[in-house]
Amino acid sequence: MGDKLRLFIGILGNGASMLLYTAPILTFSRVFKKKSTEEFSCFPYVMTLLNCLIYTWYGLPIVSHLWENLPLVTINGVGIFLESLFIFIYFYYSSPKEKVKVGVIFVPVVVVLFGLTAVISAVVFDEPRHRKSFVGSVGLVASISMYGSPLVVMKKVIETKSVEYMPFYLSFFSFLASSLWLAYGLLSHDLFLASPNMVGTPLGILQLILYCKYKNKETPIITTVMSKWDDEKNKRELELVVDVDHDGDAKEKKFNYAC
Repeated sequence: MGDKLRLFIGILGNGASMLLYTAPILTFSRVFKKKSTEEFSCFPYVMTLLNCLIYTWYGLPIVSHLWENLPLVTINGVGIFLESLFIFIYFYYSSPKEKVKVGVIFVPVVVVLFGLTAVISAVVFDEPRHRKSFVGSVGLVASISMYGSPLVVMKKVIETKSVEYMPFYLSFFSFLASSLWLAYGLLSHDLFLASPNMVGTPLGILQLILYCKYKNKETPIITTVMSKWDDEKNKRELELVVDVDHDGDAKEKKFNYAC
């Protein structure tokens, strides 16, 4: 009964993770449309890719016992493909300055860290138990970093009082996936799977709380309307002073409209 429940939770976790990995499609459809990455950050996608790489390796027979963690391999394999695609699109549409930033993050975090983890675990450790502990420890750090990466976005939400750059579905599916994998890890008696999700679950809840708090505060507030008469052009102009950042400062941007 315990193994069946564990497998069932693993299947649900796969479904939730699939929704989490595909949620950025909405974000990148906006990037395609505007041909710009705007204020979106690449860091969460890089950390998610690292997490997928580590846990795919963790679930393979070289680290785990036979195919006991097959659900990890299947869903994280899909995650590797999707996150790599998102990072490529982000890199393509980002500014030259952002391209450098992506490279600075991607190379040491993904290429070096994952490469060293795979080589060391395969070559240095002979005992499967020690190999699993080593890869699991790296995965623990990677997962906490992945779940913690939205903290940068949450800080921006609090400062701007806008959830424009923190999509709801990404936050919701992050909470759902971390909750299910927490249950899977506990049922498997595997702290390397359960521990990072003990961090991810409350962070997902925090994101949802912030979204509910600021979701209705995205529309710029028109605070001042001034009209003036232009004798030379014989037209009337309306000057709208807009509080874009919702911080009470009505001098953020001005727009002139002829009428």
